[in-house]
Order: sequence, then structure tokens, then C-alpha cells
Amino acid sequence: MSSIFLANARIVDGSAPEPTAPQGVVIEGNRIREVGPGARAPAGATTIDLSGKVLMPGLIDCHVHVVAVEASLARNALLPDALVMARSMKLMGEMLMRGFTTVRDVGGAAHAQVVAWQEGLYRGPRLVISGKGLSQSGGHCDFRGPFDDTPPRFSTRLGSLGRLCDGVAEIRKAAREEIKGGARFVKIMANGGVASPTDPIHFLGFSREEILAVVEEARNAGTYVAAHLYTDEAIRRAVECGVHSLEHCNLIEEPTARLAAERGCIACPTLVTYDALSKEGEALGIGAESVAKVDDVRLAGMDSLRKMKAAGLPMAFGTDLLGPMHRHQSEEFVIRGRVLPAQEVIATATSVAAKLCRMEGQIGAVAPGAFADLIVVEGDPLRDLSLLTHQGRHIPLIMQDGAWVKGA
Repeated sequence: MSSIFLANARIVDGSAPEPTAPQGVVIEGNRIREVGPGARAPAGATTIDLSGKVLMPGLIDCHVHVVAVEASLARNALLPDALVMARSMKLMGEMLMRGFTTVRDVGGAAHAQVVAWQEGLYRGPRLVISGKGLSQSGGHCDFRGPFDDTPPRFSTRLGSLGRLCDGVAEIRKAAREEIKGGARFVKIMANGGVASPTDPIHFLGFSREEILAVVEEARNAGTYVAAHLYTDEAIRRAVECGVHSLEHCNLIEEPTARLAAERGCIACPTLVTYDALSKEGEALGIGAESVAKVDDVRLAGMDSLRKMKAAGLPMAFGTDLLGPMHRHQSEEFVIRGRVLPAQEVIATATSVAAKLCRMEGQIGAVAPGAFADLIVVEGDPLRDLSLLTHQGRHIPLIMQDGAWVKGA
């Protein structure tokens, strides 16, 4: 088994406000074997001196749609599967070159893409997927306009982010089918959304009975439900029904955030997408009715971070970008850094994200037993979060699963 030794590694993982003292890191195969100031290079190991640089765990984005290769999700659902897959591979390769070695897909990705990555057929982040998102008719995955009464179509296409289901029986069946198909958790649309045409932000998605049913199905399978949520009313209702992962949360109030923290929930804000949508959405073909809804949530986003921090609600890193806007992925670090300490921002993309992916100790850490998913940064991101932006310009080395995918 090949060995790699990283010498003089100052580690930044979000657990401390300063980089560690220089450490040695021993990598064998695809795992980290040893970390510490006393670690030494095994016989025959390749040694890389990281003096003057910072070593970090591979970054984790907990809210992506890797099949959203078009900004217009209605158009995206009409694309041939082969084209979506090819474009998705390119998109994921770009994510990896930004340092994102794992992403959690919250609507759209197929288990076949997970298998293709495992077989080494393309380079991209590890995928933790929900399968298709579940939406009620007229909800956030229904892209039929108000005058379109044709039956729902395209839910089986790779480019479709979700499927429609109405009533307790249908949502139970849909959840079971997604889990059978390889979903690691279940995603539901429990609030109105920006990118869909007929559901204002304040709309509540699904009845309490439907949400309780899908939460039970997820728990029966040993997993959890993630929900698309904006308004405080929708978030509180979801928490009361047992939803674990709270996506977006722009309009949350502090009492609801405290309740969510008490119930063990994790929030996943996605602020960068609203900046991108407000600037580029209409030009990229997103309908005017959708773009008009952006400011309803964009302007409250920064305040939501303050409220969740004050309430002690853990936050994972998420972006939710579409089509060409994916290039803004790393800017989420800088946006959050306007409100949160850099250490906490980095933790959202390492330890907190790993917990939400249910892969603690395997990803998001530079520790014995973890996958050797690592990035090397020129400079200290605890002092300057923008070092994690610019499409990986300041990240000369990226390792995933024990193999160098950039540099070295």
C-alpha cells in the first residue's frame, strides 16, 4: 500500500481560531493513519513539505443540485439524460477543483451517478443524495404554469429535480421508492419557492399529516427528512413534525431557531444563490415571476445567520446554485464571514457538514481513520476567507480518497 507523508502541516478545520502548530500527517491508501507533531514518514513514503501553507479537510457543500445544469429548472427537466449527465460531470469536476471533495445533493441526482463516481468514471465530489425532491402539486417542484393542466411529466428524467405526490399514501410511496433507489435521506418541499411559478414564498407545502408520514418513512429506514423552508411558520411546523435538516431558513425567528436547536436540527442556509439570482437570473432564462420573489428572502438572509447563531442552531454550508451560477459556489464563505467568525464559517463546511451527511469522522476532518480528502491553501483562511474563492486559485493541492486530483 502506497504511503504519503505531509510534513509541517498547519491544520485549519474550524475547531480553533488559529492554525495548529506544524504537524505530520501519514496517509496510507485512501485513509489518514496518523496525525501529530511526532508523526514520522513511513519507509518508502512520498514526502511533501507544507511549510508556509495550511492543510484543511476537503470542503463539503450540503445543498447542491448537480443535475441543475440550466438556470431554468423547467427547461432543465426537458433535456435528454445523456446531455444532463455530461454537463453534470463537468460541473462536478469544477466543484472538485474549488476544493469541494463531498457534496450533498438535495434533489435530482441519481444513484447511478454515485456508482459512476465509485467506479472512477469521472472526477467530482463524493455524492450524498436524496434522489428526487418530493413536492405537492403546485409546489416547489411543479413547473407547470397556472394555465397548464396537463398531467405531471418528466419526473423520471435526470434533469428533473423532483416529483409530485399528493396525500399520505402517495408521499409514503414516493419516499420508499427514493430510498429503494439509493437516497441517503428524503427531501421535501415544505414551503413556496423562488424558482417555481405558482407558489409564493408564504405557501405551506404538504399537510402536517403528509409531513409526519414522510418523517416516519425516513425514520423507518434509519435516516431523516430535509425540507425546503423559508418562513418562520413553515420552519416551526416542520420542526414540530420531526424534520431534521432545515434548508434555507431566511425568514426564521429566534424562538423557532431555539426550538430547532433543542430538537437537534441542523440548518443549511444558502445565501449566495439569492445574490446570483437577483443579478443573473432573468438573463439566464428564469421567469420574471420567480426573479420578483428573490428579494423576499435575499434581504433577510444575513439577519437569519445572526438569529440562528444566537439560538445555538448548528449551520451547515450550502449554496443551491443553478446552471452557470455554480461558479459563485465558494463566495458563500465570504458572505457568511460578514456575520460569523471565520472559524465558525469553516466549521459549517467541515465538521457540521460531515454531521449532516452522517459521515462524522470520515469526512470534514484531518484525523486518523478519516478519508484522505484534503486541500492545501496558500495563506490562512482564518484571516482571509476569500482564499477559498477564485475557483481554487489559492488551493494548489487537492487530494480526494487518497489520490491527488490537483497538483503534486
